[in-house]
Amino acid sequence: MEGIALFNGIKILDTTLRDGEQTPGVSLTTESKLLIAKKIDSLGVDIIEAGSAITSDGEREAIKRIAGEGLNAEICSYCRIRKEDIDAAIGCDVASIHLVVPVSDLHIQEKLKKDREAVREMAVEMTEYAKSHGLLVELSGEDASRADLEYLKSVYNAGIDAGADRLCFCDTVGILTPERAYDIFSDLSQLRAPISIHCHNDFGMATANTVAALRAGAREAHVTINGIGERAGNTSLEEVVMVLYSLYKQKTKIDIKGLYTTSRLVSRLSGIPVAPNKAIVGGNAFTHEAGIHVHGLLANTATYEPITPELVGRERRIVLGKHAGRSSVVLALKELGLSASEKQIDDIVVRMKELGDKGKRVTDADLQTIAETVLGIYQEAKVRLEELTVVAGNTVMPTASIRLKVNGNHVVEAGVGTGPVDAAINALRKAVSGVADVQLDEYHVDAITGGTDALVEVWVKLSKGGKTITARGARTDIIMASVEAVLEGINRLIQQEQNRKS
Repeated sequence: MEGIALFNGIKILDTTLRDGEQTPGVSLTTESKLLIAKKIDSLGVDIIEAGSAITSDGEREAIKRIAGEGLNAEICSYCRIRKEDIDAAIGCDVASIHLVVPVSDLHIQEKLKKDREAVREMAVEMTEYAKSHGLLVELSGEDASRADLEYLKSVYNAGIDAGADRLCFCDTVGILTPERAYDIFSDLSQLRAPISIHCHNDFGMATANTVAALRAGAREAHVTINGIGERAGNTSLEEVVMVLYSLYKQKTKIDIKGLYTTSRLVSRLSGIPVAPNKAIVGGNAFTHEAGIHVHGLLANTATYEPITPELVGRERRIVLGKHAGRSSVVLALKELGLSASEKQIDDIVVRMKELGDKGKRVTDADLQTIAETVLGIYQEAKVRLEELTVVAGNTVMPTASIRLKVNGNHVVEAGVGTGPVDAAINALRKAVSGVADVQLDEYHVDAITGGTDALVEVWVKLSKGGKTITARGARTDIIMASVEAVLEGINRLIQQEQNRKS
């Protein structure tokens, strides 16, 4: 690809691990940060920005743990142009700092209350200070896309003279366009140090701007897992890597098969769900319902998929609803290990569409129930609920005890959680451990009727051994509806596994 220089694969500076200003509402524990850092390192990234050492004692502990883990990636800390920030980073034993210098007149005058010359001198002084303590320095221009370009270059050149190893251009409020990004980086890539691109996604242009900058000569991209970050987020790692791989035929060092599992880990630990329609890692990215699409997929998956899901560690899913056709049902039945006659398929399609017309999502468990009814199949549930007791209140930890009948044997377990539903599900999962070790991937609650006695519908997605299933439960009691949905999913996963084996 003309203009791109990725001799050792794209360098990734991952800001997933930054708290506070980077991702509102997220405060990861040290253990969570360490897990994420290890997972990111296993992808093959070159740089991990593990946090801002000046933030708190907990932040410093996490950064130091990550820096001492012996990861392949260079561990970096975010720093302002202040000596105390750099000292805090030095104390965490990081290899490098991301030294951020406000360069737009708006930031210089309104935020720092200084002038251009004073800020340039501060950048030089702090670069020299960091270098004297053995740190690699990436000198970063904050709000660079609203800065005077000649002044920005003067800051960069002064920083290079002071020993800066790398440079960074920050599109702090996401106002770049791909055309402008290409022009700017065609110029900045001629400087005496490698330059990186750091984009925000306020206008949904972060990936496009990042790729344009790389094409024009940027040597590094700042990205985050799932595109998380302050406001509308930062450039998404998975999008950049797959755009380069699939559309520009540029391989990077990133293990693309690990993208999805990394996405799921970060989502679970950060508590930030991934939008269903998110590119590459969203729940619907390789999910199909419309009959015309499924018909095309049966002939050739490339008809409605630009890449195969297996490429990024995923599986194709066919979901059913009123838009689905016979092709969808045939494929779904095959996945369930069931076969049906033409007339039976027509009957299943009619019943399935009736559910969809009522505004309901047709879960995998719904399809299996409909199919078994039409086919005259009776399968006794392997796991049955016999008793559930939950205790919760403002002075007690939510606790649940459960008694199940599993393959004819009585099993009693208990669990605690952040709330009564969480406690009940934890107790249920412990009770079936070894028989059906399931992972709860998604959980949704909708009130079907109004009032405090409202009928609620709980929708869950469970996975076991690489296979996923959706199921529902509907009750006036949200705890029982949740347990009902998970039990339904567990039983269906067990039945599917038995059907495949037979």
